[in-house]
Amino acid sequence: ITGKECKFDYRKYAEAATRRLVYGFLGLVATVAVVIFFVWAILHPHKPRFVLQDLTIYEFNISQPNLLSSNLQVTLSSRNPNDKIGVFYDRLDIYASYRNQEVTLANLLPETYQGHLEVTVWSPVLIGSAVPVDPYLTPALKEDINAGMVLLNIKIDGCVKWKVGSWVSGCYRLLVNCPAFIPFSGQVVGGGPAIKDQLAQPCAVDV
Repeated sequence: ITGKECKFDYRKYAEAATRRLVYGFLGLVATVAVVIFFVWAILHPHKPRFVLQDLTIYEFNISQPNLLSSNLQVTLSSRNPNDKIGVFYDRLDIYASYRNQEVTLANLLPETYQGHLEVTVWSPVLIGSAVPVDPYLTPALKEDINAGMVLLNIKIDGCVKWKVGSWVSGCYRLLVNCPAFIPFSGQVVGGGPAIKDQLAQPCAVDV
């Protein structure tokens, strides 16, 4: 009788155990992802709604060729339209734009949590002192002011998170664009009376 030694292959055992661990982990990740997807689909979160309430212009003129100075105060509100989902606003930068060019420094809005169906109101001041602008903006602005109407865009660029119970989602980029048609009565603003316009203008929101 010839005896054969029975050797235990530790390498194959380790490989099999590793595969089981990897498959188990992937299965857990897939299960969590499916649960999150179904929760998301059932709750169906709606993006917040922004409204530009009013805009006050204390200064808006070209003091030197291609240098624009501005001093604005805006009031805008945001409403969470969801009755089961809270909203976190994080790192919201707000600024004014004229003909797709930023003309004020970005102002950081405070971090805010918005509960179900709640409304939040901000009133930041936006300032740009001798901001360099493209040469074509100088004659364009003069034409708009002489025509008695200037289109400004109040924009927000930041992050929004959704909250369901104790679960908080990752960060989704939030872009808000609020158009504001301002009557100028044929003259620039600076050193004279401020211009205040009650707008109640809905904003475009992209998440």
